[in-house]
Amino acid sequence: MTNNGKQKSVLIVEDDALQSLLLDKFISKLGYKVVGKTTQGEEAVKLAEKLKPDIITMDIYLEHDMDGISAVEHIHQQTLIPVIYITGNSDDYNLKRVQNTKFVDYLLKPITLESLRQPLEKASKIKW
Repeated sequence: MTNNGKQKSVLIVEDDALQSLLLDKFISKLGYKVVGKTTQGEEAVKLAEKLKPDIITMDIYLEHDMDGISAVEHIHQQTLIPVIYITGNSDDYNLKRVQNTKFVDYLLKPITLESLRQPLEKASKIKW
């Protein structure tokens, strides 16, 4: 949750409005600060660079051309921010693509407050 008294910041990348609201609620309830939200991979790359969040929650299927895995690849070319994938999809193709990125956890929707607690705690302690 906190490191040296500083509240950890989280960027939510999720194209489903209800899921985004739920994530916001869970993340805040667990003691983290949501610093931004987007539904698009391209915007996620820009927000990650601008906001420099401590953690990113990333959906795989997003609006427009860039999916979440590609967005993480672009973000990690600039800076290594811990990523928690949260997706409704577990197909082999995307599982293989995810393995080629640095990530903390891969959660399948629907998520709960408890299923998000440990990945956030783990991500908050990572120093890449």
